[in-house]
Amino acid sequence: MHITSIQLQRDQFPTTKHYPFSLPLIQQMDKIVFSKPITFFIGENGSGKSTLLQAITQRCGVHIWQDTERPKYTVNPFENELRNTINVTWRNGKVHGSFFSSQHFRFFSQILDEWAIDDDRNLQRFGGTSLMAQSHGQSLMAYFQSRYKIKGLYFLDEPETALSPRSQIQLLNLLIEMSKQGHAQFIVATHSPILLACPDADIYSFDHIPVQKIKYEDTEYYKLYHAFLTDRNQFLETI
Repeated sequence: MHITSIQLQRDQFPTTKHYPFSLPLIQQMDKIVFSKPITFFIGENGSGKSTLLQAITQRCGVHIWQDTERPKYTVNPFENELRNTINVTWRNGKVHGSFFSSQHFRFFSQILDEWAIDDDRNLQRFGGTSLMAQSHGQSLMAYFQSRYKIKGLYFLDEPETALSPRSQIQLLNLLIEMSKQGHAQFIVATHSPILLACPDADIYSFDHIPVQKIKYEDTEYYKLYHAFLTDRNQFLETI
């Protein structure tokens, strides 16, 4: 465990009319406690889980690899301000870490190839093969297996996006193994019922306002997948 809680300072919000401060969940959120090495954020798209995950990442001083921002038709001056209203409680001082999302991973892979031109040891840290030269799923697992062996605080935003069910199970076992060693803490935003099956993990639902901790069997993902696999015909339209 590296961080034990985050708290939003609502009195420091610069606005309540613009995203992300306009989100009802953000306006009513107070504190999230991290009592387990693995914590999941779940909720429908637009609920705010990924927004908060990135803000916590930035507040913890973890870099988010991303391409140069393109011009926008409209500019929201408050888009990246949420991080400035978050207090983070560290257990034994700050540690390094990383942020993962499929969107940012491709840019990181390209940068890694550029670094390898000058020093191929950069590739050795990730299995010795260019991440760009592998399938998306293979490159993700090569990255996970190399990066998460290092002591740190790790944020993942929907890592299941390009992973097969078998690879999701492989990732789940990796998270469990690394967390048991006591040097890694994971905070994961996900829609995957496979990853959520992690034993002894905390699950926070962003579909509740304020955010609420729930059991695996009470998640909508578990209920929906269980119902579908039990009787898929009830979900299929008939002609």
